[in-house]
Amino acid sequence: LQKLIHLLQATDDPLIQEQALITLSNSAAFSVNQDIIRNLDGLSIIGGMISDCVPKVKEKALNALNNLSMNIKNREEIQVYIMQVCRNVESAPLNSDLQLAGLRLLTNMSVTSDYHHKMINSIPCFLHLLSEGTERTQIQVLKVLVNLSANPAMTRHLLRGQV
Repeated sequence: LQKLIHLLQATDDPLIQEQALITLSNSAAFSVNQDIIRNLDGLSIIGGMISDCVPKVKEKALNALNNLSMNIKNREEIQVYIMQVCRNVESAPLNSDLQLAGLRLLTNMSVTSDYHHKMINSIPCFLHLLSEGTERTQIQVLKVLVNLSANPAMTRHLLRGQV
């Protein structure tokens, strides 16, 4: 895991970055590896890649963060990227794998109400995706909206959302 994280830092080759991120994502399926990746500063390295200009690299980084977000301590660190993830969802092509990867991460990050306030500005985007997206996109958006709606503090923001 340490070598993969170092490899991410050392290369600018998108194909190598993608493969390293896929491997880290798969490794993050095991809880012991989630802690190891966090302790190796992997969350900030992977998180930095969601700003990459290559869509596939962003997508793979979002997938890795999604798997890593199953851990409460990891969620505390990943939350700093929520607004960037929301921007990625908004700017990604409609129904793209990149958009879905961002929505999956937002679903996990919205399971508790701790970070809902960071998603308020994206509610109009979520509602737009709900009306314009494919079934896959709609289902993922609904998961985020259901999580947000469980928080009474979000009611006003959800009801005022313009599509």
